Amino acid sequence: MDNTTKGLPLEGVRVVEFTHMVMGPTCGMILADLGAEVIKVEPPGGDKTRHLPGLGIGFFRSFNRNKKSVVIDIQTADGLATAKELIGQCDVLLENFRPGLMDKLGLGSQALREQFPHLIYVSHKGFLPGPYENRLALDEVVQNMAGLTYMTGPEGRPLRAGSSVNDIMGGMFGAIGVLAALRERERTGQGQEIQSALFENCVLLASQHMQQFQMTGEVPPPFPSRISAWSVYDTFTVANGEQLFIGAVSDKQFLALCEVINRPDLATDPQLATNAQRVAVRPELLRKLADTLQHLDLEALCAQLQTAGLPYAKVVRPDQLVQDEHLIASGGLASMGTEDGGETQVVLLPLLMGGRRPGVRHPLPAVGEHTEEVLGSLPVATVIR
Repeated sequence: MDNTTKGLPLEGVRVVEFTHMVMGPTCGMILADLGAEVIKVEPPGGDKTRHLPGLGIGFFRSFNRNKKSVVIDIQTADGLATAKELIGQCDVLLENFRPGLMDKLGLGSQALREQFPHLIYVSHKGFLPGPYENRLALDEVVQNMAGLTYMTGPEGRPLRAGSSVNDIMGGMFGAIGVLAALRERERTGQGQEIQSALFENCVLLASQHMQQFQMTGEVPPPFPSRISAWSVYDTFTVANGEQLFIGAVSDKQFLALCEVINRPDLATDPQLATNAQRVAVRPELLRKLADTLQHLDLEALCAQLQTAGLPYAKVVRPDQLVQDEHLIASGGLASMGTEDGGETQVVLLPLLMGGRRPGVRHPLPAVGEHTEEVLGSLPVATVIR
């Protein structure tokens, strides 16, 4: 037992992970952060996600911490035998390969759970069982299928969210399923199959808009075209071309904003006395606010809005978050040793447990770093070294 896991909630749970990219690795990372021993099985040469360029360059380091790396070639008979020996010693199996691949290799849920009834088998897929289940899916595919690109971009210009929202969310739901299945196994002694899917994740994200349609009979407009429920709920350009979101969602907040920006004329205008009145003339009101805000210094304005208790937010780029004072002070960023001997800052799980933030316990593993350690206890005849 790794001493660094002692006291963590999933101490003693052993997970074997056959995953790549984002969805499956996210599930494994959550379980590993919570104390499980997560063994990542990589092919000879390592997971190709380690070497992605461009927007994929950060995938491996972001979602594979606190894991052990074992190299097994599951495309060979000896490798499959080794994999099955290892699976038999684990509580949970994670996979996110294309539909049918694990079954073809003899590592599907039904076959393994017949052999290992205690096993909790988690498949991360594009779709749950149904007409779409054999389609290949990507985050952007399901964002289009489930209305997210439509709701995000301007009318006629669908736009994907700027992050792998469904892949990450799918991994989260996989981990939630594992926690529930572990609890159920305490009562029944039996494992079970869990499926988490990108499309269904994204439909859940769109559920509020689906409900809006069912209640009103009207098609929800994309966010850039929406009719806001509040008069001041927008992003403004301030001095030096910097941008700031400001929300004033009550009459009291509107008066406070008028005081902050020194616009008593707006505060005393009887035609702007209520939110409903202000929404009715929203474009003109926003123009008047913009005329004033464009001359105001960003930092000074933020300080005044904070003092006044008004909602506001700078438009921040991801690179700036590495220096975010709140993330640093609250422990939301942690140093992690990288597989090449360097160091990087990683984002921790967004939760506290008993005042403790589950953190980084190990450097990112090199390819196959733990092969001898993990496979050394298996029957010698099946171990590929």
